[in-house]
Amino acid sequence: MAVISNLGYAIFGVSDLARWENFAVDLMGFQVGRRENGRLLTLRMDEYEQRIVLEQGAEDDVRAAGWQIDTEEALDAFADQVRAQGVNVEAGSAELARARRVEKLYVCADPNGFKHEFYFGPAIATSPFRSSVMKGPGFLTGPLGIGHLLPRSIDYKASVSFYRQVLGLKISDYIREEIAPGIVADATFFHSSSGRHHSLATAAIPSDKILNHIMVEVKDMDDVGLAYDRCVKAGYSMVLELGHHPNDKMFSFYVETPSGFAMECGYGGIVIDEANWEVISYSKMSDWGHKRRAPRAVAA
Repeated sequence: MAVISNLGYAIFGVSDLARWENFAVDLMGFQVGRRENGRLLTLRMDEYEQRIVLEQGAEDDVRAAGWQIDTEEALDAFADQVRAQGVNVEAGSAELARARRVEKLYVCADPNGFKHEFYFGPAIATSPFRSSVMKGPGFLTGPLGIGHLLPRSIDYKASVSFYRQVLGLKISDYIREEIAPGIVADATFFHSSSGRHHSLATAAIPSDKILNHIMVEVKDMDDVGLAYDRCVKAGYSMVLELGHHPNDKMFSFYVETPSGFAMECGYGGIVIDEANWEVISYSKMSDWGHKRRAPRAVAA
């Protein structure tokens, strides 16, 4: 059975590329990959040519999740498996493959309003990754991928089934917590074959956006604190202050991006060993910290 290796890239439609560049490069530590005539900006996190693609668009939301599969044969087999679940899968065009900087890909729709792109053969940059602001050696990527996405569920039960049965992701654990009077956050966390605690999670939460947040992980804990300080100094709103999750053991903060969804910057997430993993349910999102701060305007 063909399986997803990791979350290899993410595509966002954003309304303000200039503000995103400042946020991503000067505050969070990404490196610009390329720019295209005010229509597109790509971000690097490692040796890959691009990991996050920002396309000019009014929605300020996720457009696609890119899932890496190790070989062309496994990619073709995976596309057949998805079709066997009754899902329409289209072969990505040569033009789309060039734009994504991959050898080959397939595309299908998600029930929550974005696309999944399955690919193999990512392009490697000709120069090493360099962050202008990070203290440590950079982001934790490699076989673990870029981090994780958490889209909200229109139909929670159907979404969980889609991610399990169609994408073939495995459940890591659950969290169900009353985050405000009468509002219960019900979340399921999924991992791919490489074992990052979760590459995707979904939650039954009210939201006017598809994406709740994207998480990126750094290799040096100091880079979490330094990024936090830079964001605060720049006037960006903290969605959640510094804190710690009980399930993936991540120390992190959540900052509101220029598009309104959050970016979690973390350190210390666990990697699942399938032979010794037990799926359990937690009653709280954070075991300390992650306090919600009142929103404030983002500085220009």
